[in-house]
Amino acid sequence: MTSDALRACFAECGTVTDTHVVMDRETGRARGFAFVTMGTDAEASHAVSSLNGAMLDGRALRVNIAEERAGGGGARGGHRGW
Repeated sequence: MTSDALRACFAECGTVTDTHVVMDRETGRARGFAFVTMGTDAEASHAVSSLNGAMLDGRALRVNIAEERAGGGGARGGHRGW
């Protein structure tokens, strides 16, 4: 999956302001998920209802509104008690 293909798919639901395909640091391959930022909340809701379960490049999309993680996580964030 490329950012351009993702942008083209979601553009059918409104203005796409950003796309980010998450890549594996070691292999350089896509990890199987991405983030798409839509122009408005209404466009984002339309993308969820229209594209969730749709097929793209032979795979079913799971589209939902991203939720912010609590605490930051990871080596750089929140928890430092090793």
